[in-house]
This record gives sequence, C-alpha cells and structure tokens, in this order.
Amino acid sequence: MWKEALLQSLIACLPVFMFMVWYAKPERNRSAHLFFAICCGITMLLNMHFSTITEHGVQFDLRHIPYLIGSLYGGVAVTAFLTVVYVTGRVTQLGGQWEYMLLASFLVLFVPILLFSIPRYASRNRKGKFKIAILLSFILVLFQFTAYCTNSDANFWGIPESHLAIWFGLCVLFAGVLLLCIHFTEIGFERIQLQVQLRDVSMKYRKEMRRLQQFIDSSPLIVVFCDNKGAITHINDLTLELVTPFSRNEILHQRFSFLLDKMEASYDFDPVEKILRGEERLTEIMKLRGRSFYTVYCLIKEMPSHGTDGVLFIGHEITELQRLKDELNRMERLSLVGQMAASITHEIRNPMAVIRGFVQLLNERSPAEQQSYFRIVLDELDRVNSIINDFLSLAQNRIVAKEPSNLNDLLNELLPLIWADANMRGQLIELKLDENMELLPMNSKEMKQLILNLSRNGMEAMTDKGVLLIETLCLQDSVQLKVVDHGVGIPPEKLEKLFEPFFTTKTNGTGLGLALCLSIVERHNGKIRVESEVGKGTSFIVSFSKPDKIA
Repeated sequence: MWKEALLQSLIACLPVFMFMVWYAKPERNRSAHLFFAICCGITMLLNMHFSTITEHGVQFDLRHIPYLIGSLYGGVAVTAFLTVVYVTGRVTQLGGQWEYMLLASFLVLFVPILLFSIPRYASRNRKGKFKIAILLSFILVLFQFTAYCTNSDANFWGIPESHLAIWFGLCVLFAGVLLLCIHFTEIGFERIQLQVQLRDVSMKYRKEMRRLQQFIDSSPLIVVFCDNKGAITHINDLTLELVTPFSRNEILHQRFSFLLDKMEASYDFDPVEKILRGEERLTEIMKLRGRSFYTVYCLIKEMPSHGTDGVLFIGHEITELQRLKDELNRMERLSLVGQMAASITHEIRNPMAVIRGFVQLLNERSPAEQQSYFRIVLDELDRVNSIINDFLSLAQNRIVAKEPSNLNDLLNELLPLIWADANMRGQLIELKLDENMELLPMNSKEMKQLILNLSRNGMEAMTDKGVLLIETLCLQDSVQLKVVDHGVGIPPEKLEKLFEPFFTTKTNGTGLGLALCLSIVERHNGKIRVESEVGKGTSFIVSFSKPDKIA
C-alpha cells in the first residue's frame, strides 16, 4: 500500500515540478496557463490509470490534487478543461446508479464552490490559500467517503476501525500532498515574479542609462569622464568635434593632458591631476581651438567612505556670451562718446567759430609770406570741426528718415567725388554694379557718408597705382556693398577691435570713422563684415536685409 501511496504522491506532484522547470524564464509567462492545464490533465489521467483498491475496499486515487491545483492557479478556463477530463475519466469507472448520482452531485455542488473560490484564492496570501485548499480538500474527501459508503452498503457507524484508520491516513496524505504542491507552486510563482521584477528593473535601468548617455552625448557641453588614475573613460560628441580628426578610440584611455593638447589649449598644469591630489573643484576660462569655454573640474565620489571614483570635466561654451559682452562694452563706449559730444559740442563750436573768424580776418590783413601759416591754422580748425561732426553723428541714436532708394544711383552720384580723390592719389577705381538692383529704404545722406568713409579708408590703405573695387550685388535675401582694396591689410589681432571707438590703424586717425560706419549700417538693418590678409588687402562687405526678409 505504501508503494502505491508513494507512486500516487509523486504523480500528483508531477505538474508542480514540471511547471517549475518550464516556468524558469519570464518570456514563457503568456502560455503558462495552457502548459499548467495540460500537465494537470495528464497527471489526472495517470493518477486514474494507476489507481488501486485496497484489500479493505478503499479506492486509492489522488487525481483530485492536480484537479484542485490546476483549477486554483489556472483560472476558470483551466477549471472547465480539467472538469471535462475528470468527468471523462470518471464515467469509464462508474458501475451503478448511485455512482452516477454522486458524480452529478459533485458537478452540481463542488464545481460551483470551486469556481467561487478561485478569485478569492488568487487574492489571498499563502496562509489564506492553505485554508481555502484544506476546506476544498475536506469537501473532496467527503465525496470520496460517500462514494465508499455507497459501494460498500455501509454507514459511518458500521465501518470497521481499521477502515477508518485507512481513511484518516488517506485524508492526511491527501492534505499533505496538496499543501506541498501549493507550497512549491507558490515558490515557482514567487521566483518568476522576482525574475519579472528584476527584468523590469533591469530594462528601466538600461533605458535610463541610454537616456543619460544620449543626453550626455547630445548635450551642448564638453563632457569628459576620467577614472581615479587620470585616464579618459568617456567623451561626448561635442568633445569629439574639438579633437577632429582624432577618433573616440584614439582619445579613450589617454591622459587628460593628451586631450588638452589636441584641443590646442594652453595650460600650466594638468587640472585632473590636481583634482586627484585633493582639490574638490576647479573652475577656469579656457580657449579651445579659438573658442572660449567656462570649464569645471570636480570629483566623482562612489560612497562617502569609499574614496574617489574619478574626475568629471565639463565645459560650457561662452564664445557668444563673450561676443555679447564685447558688444555691450562697445555700446557703453558709444554711449560715453555721445555723452561727451552732447556736453562739449556747443561749448567748443562757439569759441571755434569766433577763432576761425578772427583767423580769416588776420589772414586777409597779413603779408603774403605769412598767409600759408594762417591757412594751416584754418585747416586744423576745419579738421577739429570735422571730428566734432563725427562725434555728433556717432552719438545720434535717432530714427532717421528713409525712403526707397537704389544703391547704384547713390554710387553714381558719388563717383565723380571718389574719382577726384583717387586721381589726387594716383589710384584707379573699378566699379561693378548689379543691373538687377532692388530698392531699399535708405537715408541717402547717411549712405553716402558710409560709402565715402569706406572708399577713403581703402584708398588710404593703398600706395600709388592701387585699384579700389566697389561692387554691388542683389542676392535673394539681401543687397551687398563690397569695397575691396589691395593695400597692406589688417593683422588678425586688430580685426576684432576695428569698429571700437578711438581704435585706429592710421597714424593720424581718430578711430571714429569705422565706428560711425557701423552705426549707420545698424540703423539700416544691415551687417558689416571684414575680410583681410596682411600684404594682400582688405574687403569690407556690407549686407542690407531686404524689407520682406526682416524678421
């Protein structure tokens, strides 16, 4: 009997262990119910096939254990399938009318109770599940005991004690195997839930890592990670642009000083080495390949008591900010010039007019040999008056009256004056005008002053026999004026300060001419650009936006 009990117990536990083996991977979660139903159905048939009747007339069969396990963990659909399997196998073993009635009672009474218990079973903890399983197993044993009494034509009081002992042992075995199956099934579900949670956490971690990596790589910042030995472990895309043509693999695992050399940075010491020696944080402004960056070096710490994991280097480009700062300084200088002009112009012009009048009077009454001296004084007074006029023009921050004008017409009006100035210097003028020139809103007086200033600057930069090119172009979005000389050119270090007030490259210049030109261009919604090469000449390119293209 004990051999049969062991065999039936092993067969009843078979679906649980098969389920634990098969359900080891989270991707099999979708078909778990189908697999569990098939295993329980096969196990029920095996239990029925190997069922035995003891010498006391007790049928030894644990088919109800896989039936209960499959129904409680598989749901309503699995319960229906297993009920069909159970009824099909049970019908073949029925022999009397009472057995058919007992099977019908089982279907009418127990199956609804089982279906009613399934949702409550799923929502309980393990202790609550054990209680429901014990209750259902008690009902099943009660049905089996009723079937035994029906087959043996006995009642409870007429059953021998030896038979009752067998029934008690059967109940204990049934409950023990059922609870064992539930225990291992719960272990299997808990294990797979942990695997699913671990997979979800791992996927979220990888997803966040990809997001962080994408953020670092696409960030408009220089980002470099170094380990605790000073070797580079990661650089982002912007850093890679600054070390072109070197690839990422050529930079990784190198010293940080190697990276600074490739970015053409000037430094007195390796900042990463200084951080690793104990500095918490370093900040400085560096020039990297001609661009200005505000840089920060800081430690990367693992845990408060685990020391340093490496160094993080971040660089934020401030080239545009620096340009705006320079522009603001230039505007402040212009404002200062305006304040100076407003405060001293009238005070200077009145006594100058008196002085010039008396000098002219003295010139008329002086001997001929002294008139050249008076002429020099008059020329210098006129020069001072011209400087004062430049001050006033530069300081004016007013809305000028504009009317549609053709840039070519303004050039043609000024051409005789420009030619006369060029002939005095022994130079030539080359004029290229775009025939398809469009009208632009301009102040003709200011535009003529702009053209004359640029032309005279070009002629002053050239020697005799020089050729000054004046060209106009009508582009899709703008109208361009080019003044190109073939003079000495301007060094690169002076180009940045070219439009600052009082900065000049001439010996006798005031430094107000180009500042005045810039002021005129900006009042006409334009931009001025300078291209120069020492020894070859300079090009001033003025671009005026067309009215329909102004944002």
